[in-house]
Amino acid sequence: MVLIIGGAYQGKLRYARKEYPEIGWVDGRECGEEDLYVCQGIHHFHAYIERMMREGRCVDDLAGRISLRNPEVVIISDEIGYGIVPVDPFEREYREMTGRICTELAADAKKVCRVVCGIGTVIKG
Repeated sequence: MVLIIGGAYQGKLRYARKEYPEIGWVDGRECGEEDLYVCQGIHHFHAYIERMMREGRCVDDLAGRISLRNPEVVIISDEIGYGIVPVDPFEREYREMTGRICTELAADAKKVCRVVCGIGTVIKG
């Protein structure tokens, strides 16, 4: 597994497509759960987590399920834990859950990259 993180609009998908030109991508804003287990790459992973939480679906073991069922996937997620803590309770819970899931994925990943201004830095692997 490869995890690519960074702030919004920092060129993560462009970086990933350059590094992994042969793979196909699904979009976390609209894909289903089964797509996570068969896709080669997913971008907007943070948006997938938000959608599932808004629908009341459990995401507690999402990282474990992905690691077990699709260990070669490339995952792109925005870093959403920085900045002002939201007043809205759901937004706080979503940010915390996304951070926890990405932390678990990073622990299992063979490579983790952080992208800033389109420049990727390998922070693991």
